[in-house]
Amino acid sequence: MLVMPTKIIDCEQNTDEWFQARLGRVTSSRIADIMAKSRDKKSWGASRATYEGELVAERDSQTVATGGYQSAEMRWGSEQQPEAEKAYKFFQDCDLERVGFVSLTEIMAGASPDALVVGEPGLVEFKCPNQATHLDTLLREAIPDKYVLQMQWQMFCTGRIWCDYVSFDPRFSQSRCLYVQRVRRDEKKIIELVTEVRTFLSGVEFKLRQLHQKYPERRAA
Repeated sequence: MLVMPTKIIDCEQNTDEWFQARLGRVTSSRIADIMAKSRDKKSWGASRATYEGELVAERDSQTVATGGYQSAEMRWGSEQQPEAEKAYKFFQDCDLERVGFVSLTEIMAGASPDALVVGEPGLVEFKCPNQATHLDTLLREAIPDKYVLQMQWQMFCTGRIWCDYVSFDPRFSQSRCLYVQRVRRDEKKIIELVTEVRTFLSGVEFKLRQLHQKYPERRAA
């Protein structure tokens, strides 16, 4: 199993300390942007270049945006996650441990899992979507590829061997409000992700050097 040394940043997610811990680093929620391909599958997708620009800017300025627009759907998801955790713990008969940021020490990357399962080698990724998305998940029993990549990266960063994907919507009946699907660690996919993240980070560092060489730091008058 591929492992890499880590440092646990003990902080509450979405706080200033958490944003600072992630500054300039590849995170699990953006792995899909790195791996995205163009429509013809012959080149990288636009989201990769966009993310590269974001990380270069963060490292250059040493600041990261900590706020931003939140849609009603995003607010709903944030508000419902504690209820999703309660439902999962009840139906799975387990305890959960929250973690701030798991930072890899060998490369500028890490992950912020929603929760670790106490006493088990697993973790959980919670989603609290709108009714249409939850219904689609129930009927298709399929996890979007971007979340599979996110979970594989989280498993790599935490050393866990499985991750439960949870979709929760309390507007459905008790037997249908919680959907759980277990995803096992895929070592071949993880090696692919690590290899590509290294390449991506090399590109970020190269662009940052180019930027600083072409536009040296201005000195105060």
